[in-house]
Amino acid sequence: MATPEAKATELKNQGNKAFAAHDWPAAVDFYTKAIELNDKEPTFWSNRAQAYIKTEAYGFAIRDATKAIELNPSFVKAYYRRATAYAAILKPKDAVKDFKTCVKIDPGNKDAKLKLVECEKIVRQLAFFAAIEVGDEPSAAEGLDVDSIAVEPAYDGVRLEGGMTQEFIDDMTERFKNGKTIHKKYVYQIILAVRKLVYDEPTMVEVEIPEDVELTVCGDTHGQYFDLMELFRLNGTPSEKHWYLFNGDFVDRGSWSTEIALLLYANKWLRPNCFFINRGNHETDDMNRVYGFEGECKAKYSERVFKLFSESFSALPLATLIGKKYFVLHGGLFSDDNVTLDDIRKLNRHKQRQPGQSGLMMEMLWTDPQTEPGRGPSKRGVGMQFGPDVTKRFCERNGLEAVIRSHEVRMDGYEEEHDGKCITVFSAPKYCDMTENRGAYINIGPDYKLKFCQFDAVPHPNIRPMAYAQNSVMSSLM
Repeated sequence: MATPEAKATELKNQGNKAFAAHDWPAAVDFYTKAIELNDKEPTFWSNRAQAYIKTEAYGFAIRDATKAIELNPSFVKAYYRRATAYAAILKPKDAVKDFKTCVKIDPGNKDAKLKLVECEKIVRQLAFFAAIEVGDEPSAAEGLDVDSIAVEPAYDGVRLEGGMTQEFIDDMTERFKNGKTIHKKYVYQIILAVRKLVYDEPTMVEVEIPEDVELTVCGDTHGQYFDLMELFRLNGTPSEKHWYLFNGDFVDRGSWSTEIALLLYANKWLRPNCFFINRGNHETDDMNRVYGFEGECKAKYSERVFKLFSESFSALPLATLIGKKYFVLHGGLFSDDNVTLDDIRKLNRHKQRQPGQSGLMMEMLWTDPQTEPGRGPSKRGVGMQFGPDVTKRFCERNGLEAVIRSHEVRMDGYEEEHDGKCITVFSAPKYCDMTENRGAYINIGPDYKLKFCQFDAVPHPNIRPMAYAQNSVMSSLM
């Protein structure tokens, strides 16, 4: 009869196979079962840490790597993985310490040396940003005379004269498919127009679906432009009769984030009352600096374009209430049971451009559901987690049927949790070219019934995710 240790090793091997097949949740499950049989083997903890990194559960990855280090203080891989997880949650000082330990234990580890240099560079950059930060920094639009910018006769795209047109959107869509950009004048016009539109919207937009209209709720798209094109091909493009709500995280990671942002903004400008955008945790400066969007803006357009996008992101609404039945926000619920929809209505998001480390805005962008009752520490290392009882009380208190959120990969593209009262939708299939998940979206008609639709990734040009990230530490997460 096999010993518990032998059974645990077999489960670890099955976890390795699932990991190689890019089925990260299955890998986590196998490593967990192995740990339950033998919790003294550091490799099991370190392997699960790596699987957690792939699911962006960086807080859990740090915990597991720490356990592996306790069991084997010379375990280089565990230090390396903990450092990677620290870097991912924007704690580069902690990452520096662990990369230094890697190099000390294994002086020939070239990769750890490179990552150490990169993390030290990030620490210096963050110190620089903190030093120059001022409360009332002038808008990037100051001194920008868009009207005086000439569009050269050689420009081969549709011209934008005055407001947005469907013809311009159709032409822009094709230009982006073919690897082209649009003229910088039009980029400025789109961002400035939408910044004003969304600034004037309430923090929680409230939507009723008319009799002859369908509303589609999309989750994270993360710069996966060609998969968004597939979603539109299958489901139909935005129109007066087909409304869309994009629930945050449309930029970063994928390498067509400017294309998605400009396309969503152009649709918002053309149909402001039929097209809706919630802010996600990646529509924030600190994430954009390390996960690619800032670098992409600079590479394709200019630093000023990034700064204007940043201003527009901080103006985006944080939630949408659909038919008084569905509360749609990017992250999830709150650390305080007393929070109501009225508190969201009253929240002045314009006072605080970035979400910070605590408060309602941070929780709306960062929290996640858990299966256990109550609340628990975040698997991400940022925010917290909330259980089915928390969701039930929130829905009952606010007269809701369900909370719809995004923020997390789901292998089927969506998941109904907490007795159907917490629904996750994620619209980036084969996320970052390395997770074998499907994408999904939710169609809601005037009867307010939810129809879940799944779709698969499509081929895209050979540009890797995080191609515009500023350092190799972040690229190594891919």
